[in-house]
Amino acid sequence: MSNRLAQATSPYLLQHADNPVDWWPWAADAFAEARRRDVPVFLSVGYSACHWCHVMAHESFEHAGTAAYMNEHFVNIKVDREERPDVDAVYMEAVQAATGQGGWPMSVWMTPDGEPFYFGTYFPPEARHGMPSFPEVLDGVARAWSERRDEVGEVAGKIAKDLSERSLAFGGEGVPGEEELAQALLGLTREYDDRHGGFGGAPKFPPSMVLEFLLRHHARTGAEGSLQMAADTCEAMARGGIYDQLGGGFARYAVDREWVVPHFEKMLYDNALLCRVYAHLWRATGSDLARRVALETADFMVRELRTAEGGFASALDADSDDGTGRHVEGAYYVWTPAQLAEVLGEDDAAYAARYFGVTEEGTFEQGASVLQLPQDAGVADAGGPPMPPGHRGRLGSIRERLLAARERRERPGRDDKIVAAWNGLAIAALAETGAYFDRPDLIARATEAADLLLRLHMDDSARLVRTSRDGRAGTNAGVLEDYADVAEGYLALASVTGEGVWLEFAGFLLDMVLDRFRAEGGAFYDTAHDAEALIRRPQDPTDNATPSGWTAATGALLSYAAHTGSEAHRSAAEAGLAVVRALGPRAPRHIGWGLAVAEALLDGPREIAVVGDGATGRALHRTALLGTAPGAVVAHGPAGSDEFPLLADRPLVGGAPAAYVCRHFACEAPTTDPEALARALSAPR
Repeated sequence: MSNRLAQATSPYLLQHADNPVDWWPWAADAFAEARRRDVPVFLSVGYSACHWCHVMAHESFEHAGTAAYMNEHFVNIKVDREERPDVDAVYMEAVQAATGQGGWPMSVWMTPDGEPFYFGTYFPPEARHGMPSFPEVLDGVARAWSERRDEVGEVAGKIAKDLSERSLAFGGEGVPGEEELAQALLGLTREYDDRHGGFGGAPKFPPSMVLEFLLRHHARTGAEGSLQMAADTCEAMARGGIYDQLGGGFARYAVDREWVVPHFEKMLYDNALLCRVYAHLWRATGSDLARRVALETADFMVRELRTAEGGFASALDADSDDGTGRHVEGAYYVWTPAQLAEVLGEDDAAYAARYFGVTEEGTFEQGASVLQLPQDAGVADAGGPPMPPGHRGRLGSIRERLLAARERRERPGRDDKIVAAWNGLAIAALAETGAYFDRPDLIARATEAADLLLRLHMDDSARLVRTSRDGRAGTNAGVLEDYADVAEGYLALASVTGEGVWLEFAGFLLDMVLDRFRAEGGAFYDTAHDAEALIRRPQDPTDNATPSGWTAATGALLSYAAHTGSEAHRSAAEAGLAVVRALGPRAPRHIGWGLAVAEALLDGPREIAVVGDGATGRALHRTALLGTAPGAVVAHGPAGSDEFPLLADRPLVGGAPAAYVCRHFACEAPTTDPEALARALSAPR
């Protein structure tokens, strides 16, 4: 018998549709029911690729006795944090303030008015490791509600008041300058792991936005230390178990500081961001490793995350069946020496074990190993010694056979909802990667995803819905990151394709950002002014797994202003960057995208108009796209075209295609020479 989640579009909610818990989706009716019954609300927040969410569901939400108690004493609400990031953000702030930590599954008990009074994350079915059992917590909360209602109400009211009155007082005004960026770089240098790459210790997450800042800082200033940190981190991740050495693509994070053992879930947003990072690293250095990883990651997204509608699914689970009926983490990806031998035979298995670092002891659990590329593997494209004769062909055969054998394993589940923001990130990555490496198929996939967002996620007034699934739009309103990241994707697609319509659509979205998300003083809210009112309107400028909506908006606004000359959009971007001036020197790891946008602002950003077609026009266009000037925008079309404002009054030069480069209201002499254009766009300023 199904509960109320059976009609949901979220795969995560559908995973709980057959629970004996009488789940409600987040809705006003659920809170009305709690008031009618005079019981508290239990809010459980998670997402489909969350390992411990699955564990708690199996242990507690599928348990008939536990479910019966929950149904009797609470109104139970289940939320997919990826569909409702606003709900997640508000209550996670309360969890972190109360407990000093957060995570998923998130468990919150609140009054029928939505005021929280007790918090936690995962609770086991029996007390262990200092944690109370979930039944003990349920009983304690129910007793407090019935026996100490006044005390509970006082606590809930105080927490709600504290949350609603919090303000973002970052201090300072104006845009970040050289001093703030230098301090941010110094802070990153102090936290840099010069042995294993990345920042900090375990668990270690891919620092995608910080890497973009480092690459842009090197491009603008020539600082070799910035490039070295970015390149070494990218190599360490690409060699590690966090990268899928057979199928391409990155796992969510590594549980160790050496990047060996991943948490095996694969998220669209990580792969979109990292695909773009590696493509930009190749653009800066020509690294064969960066080229390979960028293309393999793009191909992974298209092969394993692309949906029938042309968009990109959210995630692949960490867990899958291990062949014995057990659903365990990493089962799809790990190997033992015996499994290698079964697929490859003894000789090739021994060869593969040396190459991929597979040992008898294992690097993961129960003697299994995560495939890596150890430093002594002799991989030429990773900077090692030349491959021995025949190595590349033998290795290619080994990879093909292992990948084919892995395909016969039970695959991890896929969360196939389409999230607007993450598809915007994928559009930008695929468009640029396709352009850099002459892969028109990737540009086509980016265009198809962009079309889908127009058809299914955007109404006539340019308002976005956050998610869709199976060709059906969801009901949840887009948040700031949706508008900003989709605009970012459209702007990248416009530069790559020379189709000005994508610039127009980006403008529609960014006008919505200015009209509906902007706060006083240049700040931004994460939800629109007419969105559902929660106990606090969420507002966070710091990066999480993706760029914050706030800094993503400043980047898209700045690019749009460079394309169009709009002072309103540039002023909004500059006002929004005041937070980077305040936070960049203090917390650079948490505002990397804002620092990257600041680099673009300090460089101009440069505006490149390429007029003319034919071989020379195409060469100039490609050269413009490959320029490393931070945040440069590119417009390409025939002379006299009205596709882009930058093309206005830009004639051919001597009848030949030409490129015009401008910055800070001053233009250089046009050039018809791609090599001269490359020098103009790559030299530090």
